[in-house]
Amino acid sequence: MKPINPTQLKQLIEASLFVLAKPLSVNAIKETVLADFSVSRLRIQEVLDELQLDYQERGVQLVKVASGYRFQTQEMLSPYLQPLWQEKSPKYSRATLETLAVIAYRQPVTRGDIEYIRGVAISSHIIKSLVDRQWIKVVGHKEVPGRPALFATSSVFLDYFNLTKLADLPALTDADSLHALFEKAQLGMDNQSELETVVDPDNDDVVALDEVSEPDGAIKFDEQDGAVNNDIDPDNQNDNNPSHQPHH
Repeated sequence: MKPINPTQLKQLIEASLFVLAKPLSVNAIKETVLADFSVSRLRIQEVLDELQLDYQERGVQLVKVASGYRFQTQEMLSPYLQPLWQEKSPKYSRATLETLAVIAYRQPVTRGDIEYIRGVAISSHIIKSLVDRQWIKVVGHKEVPGRPALFATSSVFLDYFNLTKLADLPALTDADSLHALFEKAQLGMDNQSELETVVDPDNDDVVALDEVSEPDGAIKFDEQDGAVNNDIDPDNQNDNNPSHQPHH
Protein backbone atom coordinates (compact mmCIF):
# COMPACT_ATOMS: atom_id res chain seq x y z
CA MET A 1 0.00 0.00 0.00
CA LYS A 2 1.31 3.43 -0.94
CA PRO A 3 1.23 6.41 1.44
CA ILE A 4 -0.65 9.59 0.52
CA ASN A 5 -0.24 13.03 2.05
CA PRO A 6 -3.22 14.87 3.60
CA THR A 7 -3.52 17.41 0.79
CA GLN A 8 -3.57 14.77 -1.95
CA LEU A 9 -6.05 12.66 0.02
CA LYS A 10 -8.47 15.54 0.36
CA GLN A 11 -8.10 16.48 -3.31
CA LEU A 12 -8.68 12.91 -4.48
CA ILE A 13 -11.80 12.42 -2.37
CA GLU A 14 -13.18 15.80 -3.46
CA ALA A 15 -12.51 15.06 -7.14
CA SER A 16 -14.12 11.61 -6.84
CA LEU A 17 -17.33 13.11 -5.50
CA PHE A 18 -17.39 15.70 -8.28
CA VAL A 19 -16.95 13.32 -11.20
CA LEU A 20 -19.44 10.67 -10.10
CA ALA A 21 -23.14 11.31 -10.69
CA LYS A 22 -24.23 9.28 -7.67
CA PRO A 23 -23.47 9.25 -3.93
CA LEU A 24 -20.26 7.64 -2.69
CA SER A 25 -19.98 5.90 0.67
CA VAL A 26 -16.83 5.69 2.81
CA ASN A 27 -16.42 2.04 1.83
CA ALA A 28 -16.87 2.80 -1.87
CA ILE A 29 -14.21 5.52 -1.74
CA LYS A 30 -11.78 3.21 0.05
CA GLU A 31 -12.36 0.31 -2.33
CA THR A 32 -12.07 2.36 -5.55
CA VAL A 33 -9.98 5.52 -5.78
CA LEU A 34 -8.08 4.75 -2.56
CA ALA A 35 -7.64 1.02 -3.14
CA ASP A 36 -3.87 1.40 -3.64
CA PHE A 37 -3.31 3.71 -0.69
CA SER A 38 -2.94 3.08 3.02
CA VAL A 39 -5.89 5.06 4.36
CA SER A 40 -8.28 4.00 7.11
CA ARG A 41 -12.05 4.41 6.93
CA LEU A 42 -11.84 6.71 9.94
CA ARG A 43 -9.43 9.01 8.07
CA ILE A 44 -11.72 9.06 5.02
CA GLN A 45 -14.64 10.03 7.25
CA GLU A 46 -12.55 12.82 8.80
CA VAL A 47 -11.76 14.21 5.34
CA LEU A 48 -15.44 14.08 4.36
CA ASP A 49 -16.29 16.01 7.53
CA GLU A 50 -13.65 18.60 6.63
CA LEU A 51 -15.05 18.96 3.12
CA GLN A 52 -18.56 19.44 4.47
CA LEU A 53 -17.28 22.36 6.55
CA ASP A 54 -15.32 23.79 3.59
CA TYR A 55 -18.47 23.89 1.44
CA GLN A 56 -20.92 24.88 4.17
CA GLU A 57 -21.30 28.51 3.05
CA ARG A 58 -20.88 27.95 -0.68
CA GLY A 59 -23.39 27.52 -3.48
CA VAL A 60 -22.46 23.87 -3.79
CA GLN A 61 -22.56 21.75 -0.65
CA LEU A 62 -21.43 18.27 0.31
CA VAL A 63 -24.39 16.42 1.82
CA LYS A 64 -24.91 12.95 3.23
CA VAL A 65 -27.82 10.86 1.95
CA ALA A 66 -28.73 7.21 2.40
CA SER A 67 -26.19 5.87 -0.13
CA GLY A 68 -23.28 8.09 0.87
CA TYR A 69 -22.01 11.60 0.13
CA ARG A 70 -22.65 13.81 -2.90
CA PHE A 71 -22.27 17.39 -4.02
CA GLN A 72 -25.45 19.36 -4.74
CA THR A 73 -26.53 22.98 -4.94
CA GLN A 74 -28.08 24.73 -1.98
CA GLU A 75 -31.85 24.28 -1.95
CA MET A 76 -32.53 28.02 -1.78
CA LEU A 77 -30.69 28.52 -5.09
CA SER A 78 -32.78 26.03 -7.05
CA PRO A 79 -35.41 28.51 -8.36
CA TYR A 80 -32.66 30.75 -9.78
CA LEU A 81 -30.86 27.87 -11.47
CA GLN A 82 -33.93 26.64 -13.34
CA PRO A 83 -33.22 28.71 -16.51
CA LEU A 84 -30.10 26.59 -17.03
CA TRP A 85 -32.26 23.57 -17.84
CA GLN A 86 -34.61 23.58 -20.79
CA GLU A 87 -36.68 20.67 -19.57
CA LYS A 88 -39.51 21.37 -17.16
CA SER A 89 -39.62 19.94 -13.68
CA PRO A 90 -41.13 16.45 -13.58
CA LYS A 91 -44.82 16.17 -12.78
CA TYR A 92 -46.53 13.34 -11.00
CA SER A 93 -50.14 12.29 -10.72
CA ARG A 94 -51.77 12.85 -7.37
CA ALA A 95 -52.54 9.12 -7.20
CA THR A 96 -48.84 8.32 -7.64
CA LEU A 97 -47.80 10.65 -4.85
CA GLU A 98 -50.49 9.33 -2.53
CA THR A 99 -49.37 5.76 -3.20
CA LEU A 100 -45.73 6.63 -2.58
CA ALA A 101 -46.62 8.41 0.66
CA VAL A 102 -48.61 5.45 1.97
CA ILE A 103 -45.72 3.08 1.23
CA ALA A 104 -43.16 5.44 2.79
CA TYR A 105 -45.07 5.91 6.04
CA ARG A 106 -46.68 2.49 6.48
CA GLN A 107 -44.18 0.06 4.96
CA PRO A 108 -44.13 -2.77 4.36
CA VAL A 109 -47.61 -2.75 2.81
CA THR A 110 -49.49 -4.73 0.19
CA ARG A 111 -51.37 -3.27 -2.73
CA GLY A 112 -54.56 -4.10 -0.85
CA ASP A 113 -53.37 -2.11 2.18
CA ILE A 114 -52.69 0.91 -0.02
CA GLU A 115 -56.12 0.67 -1.64
CA TYR A 116 -57.75 0.39 1.80
CA ILE A 117 -56.01 3.56 3.02
CA ARG A 118 -56.64 5.56 -0.15
CA GLY A 119 -60.18 4.27 -0.54
CA VAL A 120 -59.78 3.66 -4.28
CA ALA A 121 -58.28 1.02 -6.55
CA ILE A 122 -54.68 1.52 -7.67
CA SER A 123 -53.66 1.35 -11.30
CA SER A 124 -50.98 -1.26 -12.02
CA HIS A 125 -49.16 1.48 -13.90
CA ILE A 126 -48.56 3.39 -10.65
CA ILE A 127 -46.86 0.48 -8.93
CA LYS A 128 -44.85 -0.33 -12.06
CA SER A 129 -43.73 3.30 -12.40
CA LEU A 130 -42.53 3.44 -8.81
CA VAL A 131 -40.74 0.09 -9.14
CA ASP A 132 -39.14 1.10 -12.47
CA ARG A 133 -37.93 4.34 -10.89
CA GLN A 134 -36.48 2.18 -8.09
CA TRP A 135 -38.25 4.23 -5.43
CA ILE A 136 -40.02 1.11 -4.10
CA LYS A 137 -39.24 -2.60 -4.12
CA VAL A 138 -40.76 -5.91 -3.10
CA VAL A 139 -39.37 -6.97 0.27
CA GLY A 140 -41.41 -10.12 0.83
CA HIS A 141 -44.90 -11.59 0.68
CA LYS A 142 -47.68 -11.48 3.23
CA GLU A 143 -48.60 -14.91 4.56
CA VAL A 144 -52.27 -14.80 3.59
CA PRO A 145 -54.14 -16.44 0.71
CA GLY A 146 -52.56 -15.31 -2.55
CA ARG A 147 -49.36 -14.21 -0.75
CA PRO A 148 -49.50 -10.59 -2.00
CA ALA A 149 -46.23 -8.71 -2.40
CA LEU A 150 -45.08 -6.40 0.38
CA PHE A 151 -43.72 -3.06 -0.82
CA ALA A 152 -41.19 -0.79 0.89
CA THR A 153 -39.12 2.20 -0.16
CA SER A 154 -35.50 1.90 -1.31
CA SER A 155 -32.27 3.80 -0.74
CA VAL A 156 -32.88 5.46 -4.13
CA PHE A 157 -36.08 6.95 -2.68
CA LEU A 158 -34.15 8.28 0.31
CA ASP A 159 -31.42 9.73 -1.91
CA TYR A 160 -33.91 11.48 -4.19
CA PHE A 161 -35.77 13.07 -1.29
CA ASN A 162 -32.51 14.08 0.36
CA LEU A 163 -32.98 11.77 3.36
CA THR A 164 -30.47 9.58 5.17
CA LYS A 165 -33.04 7.30 6.85
CA LEU A 166 -36.81 6.82 7.10
CA ALA A 167 -36.85 8.51 10.49
CA ASP A 168 -36.00 11.76 8.65
CA LEU A 169 -39.43 11.79 6.99
CA PRO A 170 -41.52 14.71 8.31
CA ALA A 171 -43.85 13.65 11.10
CA LEU A 172 -47.49 13.34 10.04
CA THR A 173 -48.73 15.84 12.58
CA ASP A 174 -50.54 18.28 10.32
CA ALA A 175 -52.01 18.62 6.85
CA ASP A 176 -48.86 20.30 5.50
CA SER A 177 -46.52 17.39 6.24
CA LEU A 178 -46.70 15.71 2.83
CA HIS A 179 -46.50 19.08 1.08
CA ALA A 180 -43.29 19.81 3.00
CA LEU A 181 -41.75 16.51 1.94
CA PHE A 182 -42.50 16.86 -1.76
CA GLU A 183 -41.60 20.56 -1.77
CA LYS A 184 -38.20 19.67 -0.33
CA ALA A 185 -37.64 17.20 -3.14
CA GLN A 186 -38.65 19.83 -5.69
CA LEU A 187 -36.21 22.42 -4.34
CA GLY A 188 -33.32 20.05 -3.86
CA MET A 189 -33.55 17.89 -6.95
CA ASP A 190 -34.93 20.10 -9.76
CA ASN A 191 -31.59 19.92 -11.56
CA GLN A 192 -32.04 16.20 -12.27
CA SER A 193 -33.42 16.96 -15.70
CA GLU A 194 -33.06 13.39 -16.88
CA LEU A 195 -35.97 12.27 -14.69
CA GLU A 196 -39.03 11.30 -16.66
CA THR A 197 -42.59 12.33 -15.95
CA VAL A 198 -44.65 9.84 -13.99
CA VAL A 199 -48.30 10.06 -15.01
CA ASP A 200 -51.10 7.68 -14.20
CA PRO A 201 -52.94 7.17 -17.52
CA ASP A 202 -56.13 6.47 -15.59
CA ASN A 203 -55.88 9.72 -13.63
CA ASP A 204 -55.95 13.13 -15.29
CA ASP A 205 -55.39 14.88 -11.98
CA VAL A 206 -51.69 15.64 -12.59
CA VAL A 207 -49.90 18.05 -10.31
CA ALA A 208 -46.38 19.40 -9.96
CA LEU A 209 -44.45 18.51 -6.85
CA ASP A 210 -44.68 22.04 -5.49
CA GLU A 211 -48.48 21.95 -5.85
CA VAL A 212 -48.99 18.85 -3.72
CA SER A 213 -51.14 19.13 -0.63
CA GLU A 214 -52.78 16.57 1.63
CA PRO A 215 -55.37 15.02 -0.72
CA ASP A 216 -58.88 13.88 0.05
CA GLY A 217 -59.26 10.13 0.40
CA ALA A 218 -55.59 9.55 1.18
CA ILE A 219 -53.92 9.64 4.58
CA LYS A 220 -56.49 11.16 6.91
CA PHE A 221 -55.80 13.68 9.65
CA ASP A 222 -57.78 14.02 12.86
CA GLU A 223 -59.64 17.31 12.75
CA GLN A 224 -59.40 17.80 16.48
CA ASP A 225 -55.73 17.46 17.22
CA GLY A 226 -54.11 17.07 13.79
CA ALA A 227 -52.87 13.58 14.52
CA VAL A 228 -52.65 11.15 11.68
CA ASN A 229 -55.33 8.49 11.48
CA ASN A 230 -53.44 5.34 10.64
CA ASP A 231 -56.50 3.14 10.15
CA ILE A 232 -55.65 0.17 7.97
CA ASP A 233 -57.07 -3.21 7.19
CA PRO A 234 -57.66 -4.80 10.60
CA ASP A 235 -56.46 -8.10 9.15
CA ASN A 236 -53.08 -6.58 8.34
CA GLN A 237 -50.61 -7.39 11.06
CA ASN A 238 -47.77 -5.55 9.32
CA ASP A 239 -48.57 -2.19 10.90
CA ASN A 240 -44.96 -1.20 11.39
CA ASN A 241 -43.56 1.99 12.79
CA PRO A 242 -42.67 4.30 9.85
CA SER A 243 -39.31 5.05 11.38
CA HIS A 244 -38.17 1.47 10.79
CA GLN A 245 -35.75 0.94 7.97
CA PRO A 246 -37.10 -1.03 4.96
CA HIS A 247 -36.11 -4.65 4.70
CA HIS A 248 -33.28 -5.55 2.36
